Amino acid sequence: MADTEQVSGAGTNMMHSSILRVIEDKKNINQKLSNIKHKIGIYSAKGGVGKTTVAVNTAFTLSSMGYKVGLIDADIDCPNALMFLGIEGTFSDEYPLKPAEKEGVKVVSTAMFVDDAKKPIIWRGPLVAKMIREFLDNTDWGPLDYLIIDLPPGTSDAPLSIIQLLSLDGFVLVTTPRHISAVNTIRSGMMAKRLGVALLGVVETMSDGSGDGGEEVAKELGCELVGKVRSNKMFGEMSDSGIIPVLKDDEIRKEFEDIIKKAGLVEK
Repeated sequence: MADTEQVSGAGTNMMHSSILRVIEDKKNINQKLSNIKHKIGIYSAKGGVGKTTVAVNTAFTLSSMGYKVGLIDADIDCPNALMFLGIEGTFSDEYPLKPAEKEGVKVVSTAMFVDDAKKPIIWRGPLVAKMIREFLDNTDWGPLDYLIIDLPPGTSDAPLSIIQLLSLDGFVLVTTPRHISAVNTIRSGMMAKRLGVALLGVVETMSDGSGDGGEEVAKELGCELVGKVRSNKMFGEMSDSGIIPVLKDDEIRKEFEDIIKKAGLVEK
């Protein structure tokens, strides 16, 4: 019998071979990542809302609390995490891939494998999806308590590949106070819910009291607004300089500790 058919008592059901491959890939990847306790996505369908800021500072806050943490920059064609971390240099492309490391946090990004950060990475969807699979399937993460995944914006190939291939504990959604940002974040949350992934909470970034985007997203999706990261010039300056804010400012670190606890990533 061809591998595209399954026989049940009620008759013959057709299952395309590509679906079977996705199921098998997910099984294999999750077996390889079985020494990672928790896998958390940081997500919004809107770009420029502070996903990388939230992902980086969440990862380093968890690390400062004593956990072993990895960070995937899954924004394959516009990777920024290494700039946020001040990581430069050349990296080995031998298998398995070896993460870069900063203050104990392991990091992978496509920026590790291009010779010029300003050079555009012009890849079609299948190549983007393949690179994500390399980060999941062929990276030597070792044992971790948390793997934080900074997803790219949108609701297409890259975030879909991660949702399909990983058994995620859930998503933390990111929005700004603006209504248009909230609308796009709601789209990403609806996608996650349709695919059966838990919504752990909403973080409002660049919060200055001028809008209620975080509340709007939380109300529409039926989840909790777990924190607001205040608009802070110093915050942006540190990130632009490769300085990790939660490691330099106690007030910022406290904001992220509260977010992490309210989102249920650690016990309160």
